[in-house]
Amino acid sequence: MASVNGETETVVRRLRDGMVAGVLSFPLTSFHDDGSLDPDGFRTHVTAQIATAPGAIFPACGTGEFFSLDEDEYRQVVTIAVQEAAGRVPVVAGVGYGWAQATRFAHIAEEAGADALLVLPHYLVAAPQDGLVAQLEQLAARTRLPLIAYQRGQVAYTASSLRRIADIPGVIGLKDGHSDLDRLQRLTLAAPEGFLFFNGASTAEIQARAYATVGVPAYSSAVHAFAPEIANAFFGALRDGDEKTVEKLLRDFYVPFVELRDRVPGYAVSLVKAAARLRGRPVGPVRAPLTDPSAADLADLTTLLATGLDLVGAVL
Repeated sequence: MASVNGETETVVRRLRDGMVAGVLSFPLTSFHDDGSLDPDGFRTHVTAQIATAPGAIFPACGTGEFFSLDEDEYRQVVTIAVQEAAGRVPVVAGVGYGWAQATRFAHIAEEAGADALLVLPHYLVAAPQDGLVAQLEQLAARTRLPLIAYQRGQVAYTASSLRRIADIPGVIGLKDGHSDLDRLQRLTLAAPEGFLFFNGASTAEIQARAYATVGVPAYSSAVHAFAPEIANAFFGALRDGDEKTVEKLLRDFYVPFVELRDRVPGYAVSLVKAAARLRGRPVGPVRAPLTDPSAADLADLTTLLATGLDLVGAVL
């Protein structure tokens, strides 16, 4: 990893400490029924998330519907997250699209007081490795905030490219959403000491044990956005080697949740929001092009959520 300044070194240390202490939380962005942003609802939601001791929070990322936010809405979301975190946990804001637009969001996040940026996969087009590296070079040259690259969809780094992006000043880590453990092992072995890796698979708990075997124990948890009791119980059991609890939660909650999630494209976000609403969280509906769950799927979700909470001694 390229040499870093004191501020970046502090962010890396705080993230590393957080990755050991808890799951990485991706709060939902709250909307009113008419689709407009609900800042008060988001403040209530993110405050509740922080109270359950995540390792870090990542506002305005995939689960937070970054792709649906305009720049003013993005500013409000990141500002509220920073205010409510109040330095207790690192705040990593999502940025995306091409590097020019990502820079605009990066500057907003800087002004709002975010600690770092998660660089979401660029829009629409496939790109060669040189282009993927250049995307990060261009953004890193235009922001003082440290960057975490996110490989998912059309973005997938080779080991050679990983070494190149790790040499870019300010690039501190990689979040993986491909779940290709052969490729990921090659990346972790190619990375310099101190480079951060995160499991960013959808419903990451399903693959948490497998990721840990290739040196990536830290993971993001969408479940934490609606059932931190379940997410934290799983994290604790995994950390403590309580295989019985890990497998019970996987078998009776996480696997059925994934099967429900896979019924409809976009349910990776809209099911999470629906579950949060079932818990009384003021997150509102999803924005198009996502759709809220059907009545039948919502009924199945309600039953499953009650089951999962019962497993950890909590109630709906």
